[in-house]
Amino acid sequence: MLEFKHVTKNYKDGQPAVNDLNLKIGKGEFVCFIGPSGCGKTTTMKMVNLLIDITEGSILIDDRDITDQDPVELRRSIGYVIQQIGLMPHMTIKENIVLVGTLLKWTEEWKDRRAKELLQLVNMPETYLDKYPHELSGGQQQRIGVLRALAANPPLILMDEPFGALDPITRDSLQEEFKKLQKDLNKTIVFVTHDMDEALKLADKVVIMREGEVVQADSPDEILRNPADDFVEEFIGKDRLIQGRPDVTTVEQIMGGSPVTIETSETLKAAISKMREKRVDSLLTVDSNNVLKGYIDVEMINLSYKKASYVHEVMDSEVFSVLKDSKLRDTMHKMLRRGAKYVPVVDNSARIVGIVTRATLADMVYDTIWGEGLEIDDPVATKE
Repeated sequence: MLEFKHVTKNYKDGQPAVNDLNLKIGKGEFVCFIGPSGCGKTTTMKMVNLLIDITEGSILIDDRDITDQDPVELRRSIGYVIQQIGLMPHMTIKENIVLVGTLLKWTEEWKDRRAKELLQLVNMPETYLDKYPHELSGGQQQRIGVLRALAANPPLILMDEPFGALDPITRDSLQEEFKKLQKDLNKTIVFVTHDMDEALKLADKVVIMREGEVVQADSPDEILRNPADDFVEEFIGKDRLIQGRPDVTTVEQIMGGSPVTIETSETLKAAISKMREKRVDSLLTVDSNNVLKGYIDVEMINLSYKKASYVHEVMDSEVFSVLKDSKLRDTMHKMLRRGAKYVPVVDNSARIVGIVTRATLADMVYDTIWGEGLEIDDPVATKE
């Protein structure tokens, strides 16, 4: 789909920003470029849509050399998302989403339909189409930036640190949304980041660069298990969980199988009874098909007991969950950032299949640092 053949970009003084880059990216592949500042990752991406000229070599999209194409037409056929978002402040959200469509002379009917379709992809209501960028949060604006890149249905999307300016929790949420979107739509993504956790979480292939050259291009797990050299090992960080326990990589491998749940149609009395029976202070709420709907705790019931009778009247529907094939290291980082005591694990239909607790993660960390079964001397006993 995208191929770099002996691609070089030289500065005016002759120094290479990118030197003899050879790389193939397949259709539907998510590739992250990462490396120290000045390593050539952003230069590489900008050469793909001719924002930066190529000094030597060639870049092919579907076996066609990009320099044989009109630069304007080329850019319109490639999605592009940047950290600064770049929404037009005087345009409505609809007008921003279908900006490329306007340039391509789409009908008003088609622009309206396409904007509504795209909003549905990120679960935003149609009422947002008439809003202006300043009326949206940073995370919502970045979602619109992504949708604008998808509007003309391009096979290739370039993304330059698109989530870098967001707070950690919003960033986590957007990463999850975008990865799912990419899988569903089968888009080819070239993604530049300075965040190794982001690269390991999102990418099918991570390309690590140094001084304009590729040091290693492999799957995240392969890079973590077999770093190419000392530079890669130092760059990814020796504290990555998978290095200590390469046999455990996903949530499914360590989750517990019996989270305590209650159906949303149950009464608050039933919820209190179950909490007492199970000796817990909160319950995950589900529908009759075991689909996760939220959670309820003692404090919620205490505050609403005289005004409500049923679980669905009191519960909080904002609950953090992860898919069972989620990377363990990502889940651990999210739990620590949120201060969460546990996280429910769901399948692709949002049905609860397990739970991960801080205690489980603590056991993993202990095993990683000290090894299983290692006896630790008691300092008091040692002194005696």
